[in-house]
Amino acid sequence: MRTHRIAAMGGDGIGPEVVSAGVEVLKVCAERDGGFALEIRDFDWGSDYYRKHGVMMPPDGAEQLRAYDAILFGAVGAPDIPDHVTLWGLRLSICQPLDQYANVRPTRVLPGITSPLRHVSGPELDWVIVRENSEGEYSGVGGRAHRGLPIEVAQDVSVMTRAGVQRIMRYAFRLAQSRPRKLLTVVTKSNAQRHAMVMWDEIAAEVAAEFPDVSWDKMLVDAMTMRMVGKPGSLDTIVATNLHADILSDLAAALAGSVGIAPTANINPERDAPSMFEPIHGSAFDITGKGIANPIATFWTGAMMLEHLGEKAAADRLMKAVERVTADPSLHTPDLGGTATTRQVTEAVCAALRQAND
Repeated sequence: MRTHRIAAMGGDGIGPEVVSAGVEVLKVCAERDGGFALEIRDFDWGSDYYRKHGVMMPPDGAEQLRAYDAILFGAVGAPDIPDHVTLWGLRLSICQPLDQYANVRPTRVLPGITSPLRHVSGPELDWVIVRENSEGEYSGVGGRAHRGLPIEVAQDVSVMTRAGVQRIMRYAFRLAQSRPRKLLTVVTKSNAQRHAMVMWDEIAAEVAAEFPDVSWDKMLVDAMTMRMVGKPGSLDTIVATNLHADILSDLAAALAGSVGIAPTANINPERDAPSMFEPIHGSAFDITGKGIANPIATFWTGAMMLEHLGEKAAADRLMKAVERVTADPSLHTPDLGGTATTRQVTEAVCAALRQAND
């Protein structure tokens, strides 16, 4: 029997609630499939750890995670700790050392969920956004000088390398090539950012020549927001920089009905380190502890993790169970306009998995 070692990290806010639900569902997946087992270890890193130790995770945290096949991550961020401390202290301190340079965010309207785009003509949205996850606007290059003085200066420098852009473009083109429409949109802002983004455009064109069967176009990021809302059917696979895709993928989640259903995978395509899977909804302290967090994003994220681990049959079965549950409005959590609890949704997905007759 195959055994996959999973590092589970709830983190902050509703993160522990949805990760706990996700682990429960993943265990049922393994039980139902019978061909693999999950060895899961919990990590208590996050804001509570910071309050005790002054750091979000141990200095060798990323190295500890190398021993695992995948990471299931909840959320990071707390009202009493600056966001840049929590983000750089945990999530980015995992993604960057483990070279998880491809952030993949699928978006589609699940059964039973109404998209704000329901009145737009054409097919419903079915997108995958590929976010460059290692450099660009979140490279961490910059600094502050003369703090508090009238001459204070602060810089955040967007750094793009030819190697970094080439590898994310190739990843995006390969992904587009694997999807039925073989269509890729490259998001840019090269009219205003005349150095790095111009190089981004040039490399996109160079890599496109390696994939003659993929149709591609280019779109300025501001115009892209209008296209996503006005012509969703014209899009399929999308690639953008760290910042642009961060923003566009949240818009995509809202257009699909709720950020509570949106999954993410931080992928190390070379597989020389574990990849990390997380819902994109964040820590949501306003509903923490109320038992109403939507676990669907974590379940979808878990399906992405199972597929990455080679358990495609189990991943497909999990997504069918998720779709069966979302199709029932009585099982919608408050973010979807319903009154269901995290527990009710989790139990329903577990039941659907056990009842699956495939």
